[in-house]
Amino acid sequence: MSVFTRSRRSTVLGAIALVGASAVVLAGCASGGSGDDGGDTSTPEARDLTLKIGTILPDTGTLAFLGPPEEAGVGLAVDDINEAAKGIEVGPVVWGDSGDTDNKAYATTIQKLISEKVDAAIGAASSGVTKLFLDDAVAAGILTFSPANTSLDFTNWDDNNLYWRTAPADTLQGEVLGNVVAEDGHENVAVLYQNDSYGTGLNKVFQDTFTGSGGKIVAEQSYNTGDTNFDAQISAILASNPDAIALITFDEIYTIGPALIAAGYPAKDLYLVDGNLKNFGSDEKWPAGVSMEGAKGTSPAGPKPDEDFQKRLNDWWVADGNAELKDYTYSNESYDAVVLIALAALAANSTDSADIAGKLQEVSGGSGDGEKCTSFADCADLILDGKTANYDGYSGPITFDEHGDPTEATIGVFQYGADNLTTRIDL
Repeated sequence: MSVFTRSRRSTVLGAIALVGASAVVLAGCASGGSGDDGGDTSTPEARDLTLKIGTILPDTGTLAFLGPPEEAGVGLAVDDINEAAKGIEVGPVVWGDSGDTDNKAYATTIQKLISEKVDAAIGAASSGVTKLFLDDAVAAGILTFSPANTSLDFTNWDDNNLYWRTAPADTLQGEVLGNVVAEDGHENVAVLYQNDSYGTGLNKVFQDTFTGSGGKIVAEQSYNTGDTNFDAQISAILASNPDAIALITFDEIYTIGPALIAAGYPAKDLYLVDGNLKNFGSDEKWPAGVSMEGAKGTSPAGPKPDEDFQKRLNDWWVADGNAELKDYTYSNESYDAVVLIALAALAANSTDSADIAGKLQEVSGGSGDGEKCTSFADCADLILDGKTANYDGYSGPITFDEHGDPTEATIGVFQYGADNLTTRIDL
């Protein structure tokens, strides 16, 4: 069963959820490439592998704020793997934009990754975007590994075992969000959600959890991707006189949040999710003078942030010619995705996508009796010694099930301060 450890309002507000394999039905799957002779690791032997990875992450679109931390995670992991010199090298990354379901940048990128014959593609961030290119990736034999997809639909996707993810499915975040809202003493809640696989899935689990605790949903409004006017939905929600509002959106928060506050709704009673939980105080797109102080949000943030790791991510990003990172959302999951792919390739002694997929559950600790290790170099040493590695990364224990979903994950709870920046409060 799910184990939720949450502090009460009398102490520190927050929520951590650690879920075991039997707790909830999560989601995932993956494929790709340029195989070596693959598979036989019965005796320790030298490796000489070259892995080719591409990205299909949001440089543009409604989730563009996730692009920098995710790409930094990929880039830093590649550097760490190559510097370790353990018999596998990751060649130059084929970088690509996923965009969103509106601008459709993914359509060009997936064809580029297929033509480049990458062994694995990291992305997309949006579940809705991944759904639009995943079948093409599977048909091309590319291992697709998302650091941020949370839709429940991927659990049973027909993917030939070629889709995997380090982000937990919406089941977990929805449960945490529902419990946090209930713990805060709210009884009559309205929901405004995006009408796609991400929004509908997260909304359902949130509502089931909140109503299961005795709460009532007094209004439910949705919108479609690409909509820019939300006056009707906001009016309907406010008319229901809710004591809290859950906003399950992407960039639409830039319109919806300020509109609610301008209408007199208190920010402290707003609840956000990973798709819109941003540091507005450092965001030029957020209207000046609009305060989100007191609002809360949830995100699959992993364990307590590692400040040294975040510094390394930022240093890598800046050295690549970019401005400093403003956000680290899904950077852990992106880093771990690349490390797990490399470890699986090392364990399989192959860069063939199917061979890599065949070892991903093992190196995550989801099968076998592996020895725990927390860095690529240490895990690689175990594999090269003929042992089984069990990688616990910056995003947590991971521990994949047979569907390619992590069965252990931590959901962080954040709160906005007077500076419109978030602070994690579940630690």
